[in-house]
Amino acid sequence: MRAVLPGPAAGRRIGLLGGSFNPAHGGHLHVAETAMRRLALHGVWWIVARGNPLKSAHGDFRARLASAREMATSPGMAVTDIERQLDLTYTVDTLRALQDAEPEAHFVWLMGADSAAGFHLWKDWEGIAARVPIAIVSRPGTRLTKALPFVQRFADARIPERDARTLPGRAPPAWVYLRAPGNTLSSTALRAGI
Repeated sequence: MRAVLPGPAAGRRIGLLGGSFNPAHGGHLHVAETAMRRLALHGVWWIVARGNPLKSAHGDFRARLASAREMATSPGMAVTDIERQLDLTYTVDTLRALQDAEPEAHFVWLMGADSAAGFHLWKDWEGIAARVPIAIVSRPGTRLTKALPFVQRFADARIPERDARTLPGRAPPAWVYLRAPGNTLSSTALRAGI
């Protein structure tokens, strides 16, 4: 089965921002817009997770999809339900499907530093890093430390922040940490009414 993708990809530099988006908020937009600007991306695709194996409650998929669509309105932003279309759950499988569908695209996985802190818990996280370059955007309250398993494992693959625009064209593993003024919003706080 072939998924319907949110736009053209061949030859383009596209950031992939996955998440539960329960709900989507300004912190997600901050990560997407920071990466778009600093990596000189043509676009960012928000991938609404069918479910998150590391979380017990996901929320209603349609509500989460609508939430992402309401937030991702900046130029170049698009929202996709590819995981639901292809009955996928794990990022490594979603990336494989996207790369099979668009082998000439220059995909970059995007995440906030808060997600990077638990990246080593994801299914085949080392395989993800070997499949696509990764950009990690700073988030308030979370520091990217040398103690993180991802940082330790891929220390030699880190590129200087000043070279961030070269990341989409690099062969993985390759990653960059982007420092940016933070947005303190989180889905957990929004659900709790904070």
